[in-house]
Amino acid sequence: MSNETRIALLGATGMVGRQVMEKAVGRRGQRLIAIARREVPLPPGARMEMLLSDPDYWPDAIAAARADVAVIALGTTMRAVGGDRDAFRAVDHDLVLTCARAAREAGVRQLIAVSSVGAQLASKNFYLSVKGEVEDTLSRLRFGRLDILRPGLLRGRREGPLRMGERVAMIASPAADLCLHGSLRKYRSIRASVVAEAILGLAGIKPDGRFVHEHDAILRATRR
Repeated sequence: MSNETRIALLGATGMVGRQVMEKAVGRRGQRLIAIARREVPLPPGARMEMLLSDPDYWPDAIAAARADVAVIALGTTMRAVGGDRDAFRAVDHDLVLTCARAAREAGVRQLIAVSSVGAQLASKNFYLSVKGEVEDTLSRLRFGRLDILRPGLLRGRREGPLRMGERVAMIASPAADLCLHGSLRKYRSIRASVVAEAILGLAGIKPDGRFVHEHDAILRATRR
C-alpha cells in the first residue's frame, strides 16, 4: 500500500532486532523489511519481508527495500570478538556507517540508530568512544530526520550462554535502577522490547532534525 511507511531493519538477528519484528506484528501503516545475513524464524502473524545477503551486498539490499525509514540495530560485544578491537570496529563502526551511507544514497528520509548511554567521542572507554564516533558521523550524513537511541543495559533474551557477571547484572539491574534518580536515570536498564516499541513509535514521524533519546525519552516514544 502506498500509504505504508516502509522500514528497513538492519540487525534483525540481534536482541533489539528480533523484538522489532515481534512488535511490528499487527501494526497498521508500517511495512517491515528485514535485511540479514542468515534466516531467522519470523514471529507468528508477521507480515513482512526478509532479504538475505552477505553484508558486503547490504547496500544493494537497502536500495532494493525502497524504505522510508532505516533502523540500524547492529552491534557486537568485545566478548564476542575475543577482545579484538579491530573486529569490534568492523561491526559497530564500519558496518553501521556503510549501511547508513547506503540508506542515505537510497533516499531514505529517516534513520533510527541504536547506540548506547554514555556514548561520547572523547570517552576514554573504547566501546563508548566508538559509539560516539559513529553518532558524530551519522549526524553529518544529513538525513531528513535522525533519531539516536541511547539505552542503558538491555534486558531480554540473548543468543548463546551468558557469563556469570552478565547473569548477575540482568538479575540485579531492576533493583539497582531504583537508586538511579535525576541525571542518573539515563543509566537505568531497559528491556529490549521497550526499545523496539520506541523504534516503531518513532518510525515515520516528523519534524525533521536530530534527536537523541535516553531512558525517559525512549519510554515516551513507546506511547506514540
